[in-house]
Amino acid sequence: MALPVREQAKYWGIATAVFILLLWFLGNVILPFVIGGALAYFLDPVADRLERMGLSRMAAVVVITLVAILLFTLALLLVIPTLVNQAIALFETAPQLARDLRDFLSTHVPSLFDPGSAAHQTLTSLGETIRDRGGQVLQTALSSAASLLNIVVLLVVAPVVAVYLLYDWDRMIAKIDDLLPRDHAPVIRRLAGRIDATLASFIRGMGTVCLILGTYYAMALMLVGLQFGLVVGALAGLVTFIPYVGAILGGALALGLALFQFWGDWVSIGLVAAIFVSGQVIEGNFLTPKLVGSSVGLHPVWLIFALSAFGTLFGFVGMLVAVPVAASLGVITRFVLDQYKDSRLYRGLDSQGDE
Repeated sequence: MALPVREQAKYWGIATAVFILLLWFLGNVILPFVIGGALAYFLDPVADRLERMGLSRMAAVVVITLVAILLFTLALLLVIPTLVNQAIALFETAPQLARDLRDFLSTHVPSLFDPGSAAHQTLTSLGETIRDRGGQVLQTALSSAASLLNIVVLLVVAPVVAVYLLYDWDRMIAKIDDLLPRDHAPVIRRLAGRIDATLASFIRGMGTVCLILGTYYAMALMLVGLQFGLVVGALAGLVTFIPYVGAILGGALALGLALFQFWGDWVSIGLVAAIFVSGQVIEGNFLTPKLVGSSVGLHPVWLIFALSAFGTLFGFVGMLVAVPVAASLGVITRFVLDQYKDSRLYRGLDSQGDE
């Protein structure tokens, strides 16, 4: 005999609370395992396809690992040094850019530098706040998220975890399926299938979109001759999965740099703007519909809220799990709504006469 609904809700509630507490307390400790699990989930279809081509699971994992090492080595030798050098040069150039901006504003908007104006007082207050808080933020970031030990652990542990999970992925799924409560197993399998389809469409599709757009932005900006074009393009492509944020952030940064570098050369400035406009057109009309599809069910507002909420509560780990959790909650919410519309609570007493 199945447990009463109230008892089941109690046990599932306890399990959910334990999971949230573990996520809260472990924090960055589980970061390599979260990334490793995400990599294994991302690469499992590739391993399955290699198995269908005649390879064993072990051989498929070895092939994927060797290709990943080759690609990482090529990136390490060809792309990453240029990216790091441009990022360092951008930080070193920032003071000069600030002075150029001040000279530009003093020439064209002199009211900003009038001590009695409200705009000047606002800018002064903002500068003091940044000066007071900036050091604290930088110190916190360096001590927590960017320590050398954490980076080494992340680079070493995450790939190892990914390889082990990828090798045992099918067996783990079978074990989890065997542990499902028998009364609810069909419903859980159906919901898990929908969640998997949503995540596959969004994560794999948007990952491809981010890679394509990041490459396009970086190469196009470098061809135009924009300094730090590789950094700006990579940044814009990286945050493309957040709707409109990638184009707005990358476009604003690129246009700001273009104004300093190409002031008076309006053709070059227009080309920089055209790159981001065309990128948005390509993404909205071709890449996202083709690679992600319209049936994902992750509304942009819901996605932004999930990223903000989980990032605030659980830090960087929360941002990593925000998309899967948002997709899962979306699927479960749609399932609950379907059950509600089929219930007498929604249809009323007249539903018996309609059946």
